[in-house]
Amino acid sequence: MAIIKCFFYFSDLQNIPGRQCMALNIVWIAFFIIAFIIALIKCIFLGDTTIFKTLVDGIFDTAKSSVIDVAFPLAGTMVFFLGLMKIAEKAGAINLLARRLNPFMKRLFPEIPNDHPVMGEMVMNFSANMLGLDNAATPFGLKAMESLEKINPNKGTASNAQIMFLVLHTSGLVLIPLSIFTYRISVGSHDATSVFIPCVLGTVITTLASIIVVGIKQKLKWDFVLVAWMMGLIAIVAALMFGVYFMGPETKHIFSSVAGNLVLLVIIVAIIIGGVYKKVSVFDAFIDGAKEGFDVVLKIIPYLVGMLVAIRVFRDSGALNYITDGIAYLVRSAGLNTDFVPALPTAIMKPFSGSGARGMMIDAMKTYGPDTFVGKLACTFQGSADTTFYILALYFGSVGIKKVRYAVWAGLAADIIGVIAAIIIGYIFFK
Repeated sequence: MAIIKCFFYFSDLQNIPGRQCMALNIVWIAFFIIAFIIALIKCIFLGDTTIFKTLVDGIFDTAKSSVIDVAFPLAGTMVFFLGLMKIAEKAGAINLLARRLNPFMKRLFPEIPNDHPVMGEMVMNFSANMLGLDNAATPFGLKAMESLEKINPNKGTASNAQIMFLVLHTSGLVLIPLSIFTYRISVGSHDATSVFIPCVLGTVITTLASIIVVGIKQKLKWDFVLVAWMMGLIAIVAALMFGVYFMGPETKHIFSSVAGNLVLLVIIVAIIIGGVYKKVSVFDAFIDGAKEGFDVVLKIIPYLVGMLVAIRVFRDSGALNYITDGIAYLVRSAGLNTDFVPALPTAIMKPFSGSGARGMMIDAMKTYGPDTFVGKLACTFQGSADTTFYILALYFGSVGIKKVRYAVWAGLAADIIGVIAAIIIGYIFFK
């Protein structure tokens, strides 16, 4: 498969202007062209003379609301939490996580020589991702991929270590889904953090699926340490899911809201206390990070407007309904509940584009309500994985990998497992 190089990066917390990945270009263009073709068919064959006005009105309305109702309300939340993350960074939270994860990482990458610096680079990348420090995560990741290519005996062909690293990265393991909270607040959610635990459960399951899928293919040695780490993660996920499953509807809501807010508040306080303990100038560090908040919002506005307008046109033309209706028909034919179907566009878009999936998530929340089952499930989809094709293009493209071997299907297999898990989690927590 040909890998298209991307010379910029963007994530849920930041988008840097530059050359777009072709997958996103194709998706964005397709939205408008498909919507236009459907509108023509409706006008010519179905006599719908208002369809073009509907699309144009939607363009202007969404272009305005994307900035006023979505982008601007993000600023305050972004300023606070990016300031908080800077305290965590200066307090050494990433290094602490690196030391804790190192025994586990050695089992996942057996072909890497002992004490090779790439191990630390990968751990730093994963640790930064887990804390939501995207500014630190991407440089660490690109450096790690470069180091892996240096020890790769077959240059230009993805090694086992590179594939494991990439697929783990696409699982999107994040312990603090900050951007999802902020978008929920921006669209009027009264319980923004109620998706905290479901999002974490979803991304942990996707990460476990990534390890299992790639580990089986690579025939990893499943020794006591690796199995213990895996079983520990599985036990935590299973305990939470089964515990919530047997709760009543009101208890589920209270648990999801209280537990999510409590854990988030504990993390905030722990970061501040950790900064004090490490003799960091806490408020100065906070201000340094907070200054980045407005830059993040300004950088994200063009992508947000562009994608939300395209999605609005695509949806108003009826194209999105045709897709979801088709899926709903298949699900209904199998005798299954179809309440989750309206949230599926977020899951479908996620492997291709983080911006596109984010737009689908926001669109679902604005259409159905951020605190409805569909709105919360869309957020869970958004938090359960990362942009597989974008990450593959960025990381492999940065070192000239042309032969990706099984990286694509392994990443997509983990994504599919993550989607199924997110649906189950959604029914357990939100129904």
